[in-house]
Amino acid sequence: MSIENSTNVTFSRLPGEFDVVALKRELSFLSASGWVEHVNKRDYQGGWDVLPLRCPRQFFDKHVILQSFAIEADSDWANLPVVQQCPEISKVLDYFQCPLKAVRLMRLNPGAYIQPHRDKGLSMQYGEARLHLPICGTEEIEFLVDGKAVVMQAGQLWYLNADMEHSVRNHGTKPRINLVIDCQVNHWFKSQFFLPKN
Repeated sequence: MSIENSTNVTFSRLPGEFDVVALKRELSFLSASGWVEHVNKRDYQGGWDVLPLRCPRQFFDKHVILQSFAIEADSDWANLPVVQQCPEISKVLDYFQCPLKAVRLMRLNPGAYIQPHRDKGLSMQYGEARLHLPICGTEEIEFLVDGKAVVMQAGQLWYLNADMEHSVRNHGTKPRINLVIDCQVNHWFKSQFFLPKN
């Protein structure tokens, strides 16, 4: 597969495996901080909420909803102050050699269901990629992209083509929490598809 053809990928595990124990420790610190219900209420049933970690600089001092869901493509992005208190999350963000955009923790509660939907233009083909780093609650998650099941383990890094139809259901008894990162696609990012996984 050439780098050009990598833009057609539905989903793929990428290199890099991160310290789940340390990330969970930071989650316990963040559990009471600034989570907000996802605004697209028509697209899900049950509990689905977000904790923003990086946002457009113009919303740095604004309401958490703007920090969580503003996605203007040309904005200057900045880490929110809470990231300074999270060395392991900071380590994850420092791993990337490409421009980062939105970064947030996303929590899907037991029994919750994100209905099939598409995030138009959010794929490598359009120059922007969405990555998931599961931290906890992965055991009974059904995550489908283009009708295919993505089986993600805690600590692994995954690219998902969000421009394709996707849905998520938590069949478990614990919340699923993923670190979700949107980034600009560059040569370094595309090269990750050809490196060995851990």
